[in-house]
Amino acid sequence: MERSVAREYLEALIIAAIFLRFANTWVLQTFYIPSGSMEETLLVGDHLFVNRFLYGPPATALERKLLPLRTPRRGDIVIFRSPEDPNLDLVKRCIGLPGDTIRLIDKQLYINGKRVDDASYAIHRDPRLFTAAAAALSEQGYRRDNFGPDTVPPDHYFCMGDNRDYSYDSRFWGMLPRSLIKGRALFIYWSNGGQTSDGQWRGLGNQIAELARTAAGFFSNTRWGRTFRLIR
Repeated sequence: MERSVAREYLEALIIAAIFLRFANTWVLQTFYIPSGSMEETLLVGDHLFVNRFLYGPPATALERKLLPLRTPRRGDIVIFRSPEDPNLDLVKRCIGLPGDTIRLIDKQLYINGKRVDDASYAIHRDPRLFTAAAAALSEQGYRRDNFGPDTVPPDHYFCMGDNRDYSYDSRFWGMLPRSLIKGRALFIYWSNGGQTSDGQWRGLGNQIAELARTAAGFFSNTRWGRTFRLIR
C-alpha cells in the first residue's frame, strides 16, 4: 500500500528536524555576540557558526588519527558555558593552556615569563592604569591590569576578552574547566548593526517585537562587509 504524500512530507520533515538537532548539538551551532568584550575582533550583533565537533574527546587511537579533533590552542576563540552561570554562553580568546604561568603587569601580558605581543587583536580603551598603589581604591581594577603569576591547572584554560579593559573573564572568575568548553568560533554568517538582544527572556511579546524590528531593519542594519568573515 502506497504511503500518502502528506505522510511522506511529514516523515521528511521529522528526519530533517532530527538531523538539524543533531548537527546543532554535536557539529555546528549558532551563537551571537551580545556584548563588547571581544571588540574589535567580534562586534555586538555578530552571529557566528561554532564548530562543536573540533574539541570532541576521541574514544580510540584510530579516531585520533583519522578525525580532525584536537584540544584548544592558544589563540582560539572559544564558546563555553559560564563557570558562574551554566545557562549562559560566553565567548573569549584562549590565552593560557594547562601548565602555562599567566601574569599581567600594568596591562602587559606575560606567558611563562615571556612578554606576549598581542597588539594585533587586544585593545585597551581605558586610559587609566590601576597600579599597586591604587589597589586599595579599586581591587577589581587592579586585578584587571595586574594579575598573577598564576599557573593554569590540568584540564583548565585561561581566557580573556580582546577588549581587555571591558571584559569579565578569567582574571575575575578564574580558570575555565575543559568540560565547559562547547566549541571554537568559525566565521560570522551575519552581522547586525542595529539593536541587538541581550539574551534575556522578557516574554513572548517582547521576543516577537524584537524579531519584527530585526526583520524591518535587516537590509539597512546588516554589516555586509563582515558576512562570512573568518574569525581569528
